[in-house]
Amino acid sequence: MSDDLIHIEAIRQLKARYFRAIDQHDWDLLRDVFTADVVIDTTDDAGPGTELKGRDQFIEVVSSVLGDAITVHHGHMSEIDITGADSARGTWSMEDHIWFPEPAGRSKLWGTGWYEEEYRLVDAQWKIAHMILRRQRIEIDGRQVFPAP
Repeated sequence: MSDDLIHIEAIRQLKARYFRAIDQHDWDLLRDVFTADVVIDTTDDAGPGTELKGRDQFIEVVSSVLGDAITVHHGHMSEIDITGADSARGTWSMEDHIWFPEPAGRSKLWGTGWYEEEYRLVDAQWKIAHMILRRQRIEIDGRQVFPAP
């Protein structure tokens, strides 16, 4: 088996941990999938200029938004390219379902889209170094909110 295939499988396992950590609200595990200096662009979710810098900032935002919600995230159809001895990039199709508690003023979000990511090998472990969440559609309580109807 080629080294590239071993690295690609390690990156697939990394992304599976990312989704599981969010859905289980395991913020320590989630922190561990990122480089310390990760840059995360969530413009399609939160509006223009919404770039989070560093895993601590991302964990703070995600845990405050999703901490009381029930979430189901699916990532599939990965396209992963090894670009160097310690670098790679990937694209993942995704779907998420989020049930917010009643006091949040909304109950159910359903979304589709994809992730565009860059990975870095750190201490023999692949980590997400840059992530962009691109959305195709978001519905809240069955009504389309993105793209704007």
